[in-house]
Amino acid sequence: MNLDRTLAALADPHRRRTVELLGEKPRRAGELAELLNLSAPAMSRHLRTLRQAEIVEETSPRFDARVRVYQLRAEPMANLKMWLERTEAMWADQLTAFKAHIER
Repeated sequence: MNLDRTLAALADPHRRRTVELLGEKPRRAGELAELLNLSAPAMSRHLRTLRQAEIVEETSPRFDARVRVYQLRAEPMANLKMWLERTEAMWADQLTAFKAHIER
């Protein structure tokens, strides 16, 4: 699990919005750029970052190798969710212990 790489990639609001859009369905790079109101080069940079963090994967339809379709990979988001759940549980335990201490 490379949580640091995932969090760094998701630090940018355009990349987070890209992840939200890809959560709905796989999309072409041009479609993502249009929906995010970004230039093609800017969208390409964001997608490269998401690919390097292994958050998205790129495929090409057999009928046109020039077209790039992006979709989310499940593992990085599942790892992030597990980390958040563990962190939430740790804080809940800490707050419960603190409350018990104060009430004594």
